[in-house]
Amino acid sequence: MTTPVLLPTIAALRAQTRLWRDAGESIALVPTMGALHAGHMSLVQLAKQRAQRVVATIFVNPTQFAPNEDFNKYPRTLEADVARLAEAGADAAFHPGAGDMYPDGFCTLVSLRGPATAGLEDRFRPTHFQGVATVVAKLLLQAMPDVAIFGEKDFQQLAVIRQMSTDLNMPVQILGAPTVREADGLAMSSRNVYLSDEERAVAPILICSMTKAAQRIHDGEAMEAALAPARNKITGAGFEIDYLEVRDATTLATVQGRYRPGLRMLIAARLGRTRLIDNIEV
Repeated sequence: MTTPVLLPTIAALRAQTRLWRDAGESIALVPTMGALHAGHMSLVQLAKQRAQRVVATIFVNPTQFAPNEDFNKYPRTLEADVARLAEAGADAAFHPGAGDMYPDGFCTLVSLRGPATAGLEDRFRPTHFQGVATVVAKLLLQAMPDVAIFGEKDFQQLAVIRQMSTDLNMPVQILGAPTVREADGLAMSSRNVYLSDEERAVAPILICSMTKAAQRIHDGEAMEAALAPARNKITGAGFEIDYLEVRDATTLATVQGRYRPGLRMLIAARLGRTRLIDNIEV
């Protein structure tokens, strides 16, 4: 097991990746905000299959948090994260400071439409994807990887990044990795640590209800008719639902009627002080 090279600045990242490129080696980037779990490690494993060198980024990005969100409380566990990256075989960990990423005078943001304005996460976090797209664009330009890996759990985010990289002609392949789940089906998330023991026991109702609704839609039931009992089950368990919808899997445009290929069911719901998101193929 080799400890990843620690890269605390953009200059250090560029120097390291330049050495690899000069040696003819391909590079994969795995952007994260740290607090790493098995889901993140699955991204590193996929990255290792797609490139000779893997860089994981650890940066809690302030521009994607609204003033009322949990930026200051977001888990920061750099030492443990680096240990997990070593176990997974990552070659480097890029962990810049906010002053390096957003120096004094920084005033450029990525403007978005399309999947970023689908009325899902953006309806509740209107500035979120602008911050995500801006930091991801910066990371891609800083590392210049051949491929970048993102988890499908943040499905709208993945769609936004794919659209941005295409629209801006970025020379990088964007890959989505399947959601990694706990044994009871709950999607792994750094925010799961906020759940109380009682809430954690209830949380798998999300995926259970979604799976049943997806099957009913796949069997030919009208979408809204299939979603109604899922919403009732989830709210009855104590969740407050922000959205539970079926959308086009590529564009995230609204869809109606009955099943057709290329659909995705997405949910965001609050349980106590924790907001959970998930999605599945229909």
